[in-house]
Amino acid sequence: MTRSASTRSASARSTGADPLVVDDVHVALGGREVVRGVSLAVHPSEFVVLLGSNGSGKTTLMRAAMGVIPIAAGQVRLFGTPLRRFRDRQRIGYVPQRSTAAAGVPSTVREVVMSGRLSRRPHAGRSSRDDRSAVAEAIALVDLEDYATQPAAELSGGQQQRVMLARGLASRPDLLVLDEPTAGVDARSQVALAELFGRLLGEGRAIFMVAHELGPFEPMIDRAVVLRSGKVSYDGPCTGGDLAAASEPHNQHHPHLVEPGPHVGIDGTGAWGA
Repeated sequence: MTRSASTRSASARSTGADPLVVDDVHVALGGREVVRGVSLAVHPSEFVVLLGSNGSGKTTLMRAAMGVIPIAAGQVRLFGTPLRRFRDRQRIGYVPQRSTAAAGVPSTVREVVMSGRLSRRPHAGRSSRDDRSAVAEAIALVDLEDYATQPAAELSGGQQQRVMLARGLASRPDLLVLDEPTAGVDARSQVALAELFGRLLGEGRAIFMVAHELGPFEPMIDRAVVLRSGKVSYDGPCTGGDLAAASEPHNQHHPHLVEPGPHVGIDGTGAWGA
């Protein structure tokens, strides 16, 4: 069963610089300021969820924090290093929103996941024993062992999403960054994903996730950050009424402030679904 944030062992937390610090960041797209002076941090072994309605700037902020789009002002630091000088990319597993990297190509599931090891291979060449072990481990974590040799493009949308999650896990990152990984995923699969996240947090890894709702992840989330019109309107726990009060009226995310029932772990039959 997944442990809650309040009962997670303090001994599992890492020491050192925060995995992610966003300091007064501004981002403009098409001449319009989409992110306006956002500051937040993800601490070691912490699970932080970024919420907000469509157009609030969630995905833009995450992409800017990962260096995918430029920052107009402010600074991002990854493990204490400014983004522009950060080179330890293997410490970050980034799973962008609705990625098509697993679709439309003849690569097998194993080959797609192996591409997540490139940051740990300074020179091109054959994969090492450690590469192969890490890839097998990542594929097993998302319950896709039976599909490892199949073309990724032939899998269902939900399965392709899990392939990309495995790709993000293949480098054994200290920080996992995910943009709406549950989009189009059924409730049963979300519970399985929550179980996986609980294991990763227990190993001392940090998670930063964009979401529309908390769902089965709520008990393990340390903090929720709500964006409203490109600014932080709330940064705090998921309990109480403050989170709901900070959200925009009639928005698309649902805090689900009532704690859900017991989680179902990933067993031999697989809890992911199609």
